[in-house]
Amino acid sequence: MSTVSVNTSLSVRGVTSGYGQVTVLRDASIDVSEGEIVAILGANGAGKSTLLKTIVGLLKPSTGSVEAYGEDVTGAAPDRITRKGIVLVPEGRQLFDSMTVRENLQLGAYTRPRSEQAESMERVFELFPIVKDRLSQRASTMSGGQRQMVAIGRALMARPSLLLLDEPSLGLAPIVIQETFEALKRLREDGMTILIVEQNANMTLKFADRAYVLDRGRVTMDGPASELAADPRIREAYLGIHTEQKAPLDAGAPAPSSDES
Repeated sequence: MSTVSVNTSLSVRGVTSGYGQVTVLRDASIDVSEGEIVAILGANGAGKSTLLKTIVGLLKPSTGSVEAYGEDVTGAAPDRITRKGIVLVPEGRQLFDSMTVRENLQLGAYTRPRSEQAESMERVFELFPIVKDRLSQRASTMSGGQRQMVAIGRALMARPSLLLLDEPSLGLAPIVIQETFEALKRLREDGMTILIVEQNANMTLKFADRAYVLDRGRVTMDGPASELAADPRIREAYLGIHTEQKAPLDAGAPAPSSDES
């Protein structure tokens, strides 16, 4: 087991993972410290969602380890990961369409005492007031932005200390994306640790403290978000800003700032 500092929420070391015989993630290592926002950038198929699913126990790694708050949880069942305080907001929201908003929220609290539900819901309503007005509405009748609010709210019902989000802006209008990121900022101000996978690199790098870049399943760059945002390779590959300097992200060039190899 690797040595983890007392303020490390999550430590992923040398993880290889995938689907059946298909390997997607290769020897990936990341760290997330308490109270920070860490972003994972990468193109479609880079392994971003696979990384999150492996962290929360939906996929079992073939090699490597996952530690949550100093405890080895490699390959543990998802409910054990949730009880450790790590909760995923999945890509595409994945609500139960035939159920009401209230019922979807209540499902998120399945690992918590029933006595906490009312207080947890109030926290959701503070972030997303419109959700309170839609409690009796079926999830299938809600807009994409409202569904995303409910998906985040469902995760918050589990009272996580580390919130994982997979493409939270996917398919949303710009104004709704802004509202979603404002809500995440409020969570961070309340002490929430956040690991976010997002293709909206411009907004995410302004939002995050640090970032990792995944390319074809491997971590190829990492460092402070502000430094990565200024790197010509990132600016061209993810921000749409063309520069004269061109270098492949998997060419082995050193990251602008990195604490590990």
